[in-house]
Amino acid sequence: MKAIIPDFQTRSAVPLYLQLYNYVKAAILDGSILPSERLPSLRSLSKSLGLSITTIELAYNQLLVEGYIYSKPQSGYYVNRISSGMGSVSRDTEFAFYEMVSLSQAELLSEYEKNGYYDASCFDFVKWKKCINQVLTEYSYLLLSEGNPQGEKALRQEISKYVYQSRGVICTPEQIVIGAGTQQITGQLCTILIKTGLKHVTLEEPGYLPVRNIFRDRDFAITAVPVGKEGIPISKLPVHIRSAIYVSPSNQFPTGYVMPIGKRYELLDWATKNDSIVIEDDYDSELRYFGKPIPSLQGLDHSQKVVYLGSFSSTLFPSIKISYMILPPYMAEIFDTFRGDYTQTCSKTEQLTLALYMSKGLYQKNIKKLRTLYSQKLQVVLSLLEKWGKGFIKPIKFSSGLNMLLSIKSKKTASQLCQEAKELGISTLPIASYAAPPTEDTVILIFYYNQIPLKDMEPAVKDLIAKWKGVISQ
Repeated sequence: MKAIIPDFQTRSAVPLYLQLYNYVKAAILDGSILPSERLPSLRSLSKSLGLSITTIELAYNQLLVEGYIYSKPQSGYYVNRISSGMGSVSRDTEFAFYEMVSLSQAELLSEYEKNGYYDASCFDFVKWKKCINQVLTEYSYLLLSEGNPQGEKALRQEISKYVYQSRGVICTPEQIVIGAGTQQITGQLCTILIKTGLKHVTLEEPGYLPVRNIFRDRDFAITAVPVGKEGIPISKLPVHIRSAIYVSPSNQFPTGYVMPIGKRYELLDWATKNDSIVIEDDYDSELRYFGKPIPSLQGLDHSQKVVYLGSFSSTLFPSIKISYMILPPYMAEIFDTFRGDYTQTCSKTEQLTLALYMSKGLYQKNIKKLRTLYSQKLQVVLSLLEKWGKGFIKPIKFSSGLNMLLSIKSKKTASQLCQEAKELGISTLPIASYAAPPTEDTVILIFYYNQIPLKDMEPAVKDLIAKWKGVISQ
């Protein structure tokens, strides 16, 4: 094998690990390093080049992710067979390309920073990357065909095990349908409901607006029912009209109200007597910080009246866009009649990576980590609101999820307060209506405290309150 002896440009803006990556990549493409050849170990290459092991590992990891090399446990790194019409690659060209890309990344990062805080400690991408690498090296043949319209079976199996252990949901992998986000899943559900002759839906008010829009665009008749402190009132539900009711019983959005166990049985009884369907959006049910979680509606149901919706966006990272629904067996059979009419919109690579991530127990560990982290953030936020905002801001609901409701005494509008928060990089949202209407000069907002790193929490909350009070203008 050709010796790996790059001519490092120490004054270049290109990091050393990328210079090494570019050198090895070019050598693989031009045939200087042959397929199946073993690369030097991290330690030996570190010693021969006078670079840190971390630098070598970063270069190898990039080659690994892009498929130029593969790893064998307890053996080392080996070169993949690469078919390329590029011929010899100029490292000067590679450096120029990197300079262009790095500028683009800098611009993207600058744009992102304008949009607000983000907490990098919320997810360990190193472990996720290891799972992606394993999929790309050991299961790459699975990626050469399109994804299953219902979702990859490996992931559906992991989801069925997880929801039973964590939420008491009883199902088989055949009842699970995977899609790219709750909105897409709801669209597919609409098709199933229509095929059963159901064209009326009851929604919580306030509730998740995108779902309302989906039902509206599918020409469903919509009834909005204001939620109370125990969730949606059963007495306000339709009678003698077949309906699908969309609820978030474990963490109602945005009020945070939790439906008690008695009300859950009442809702299931209503669905049975009214020949109706309950759509249970188990929104952020895993992220509960006080008391024990209440069992899911699906686990209490014995009449095939509940469709269960779940998502990984809050417990992994928002851009993952993997959601799922668990259908009663007869609805799963209906889905099977038309699933071939559609293609899967959720990345097969990410589905298989998540399946592997869950099978290793990493997903469960991440949720425990998030519970601890967000619980710490919540306690800090509550103490800061008491310290800096007493008499001005009152937290309303905060027992679970990624946000809390704030009642603010202000003559400013909700839009003005949200804009001022945005100027500080803090995410808030107004709510159009509320079960307990605010009094005059009182505004209620959703405050996403989870996005603020712990180290930044005190100055962020202090500045936010000061801005809302008009103490600071920028």
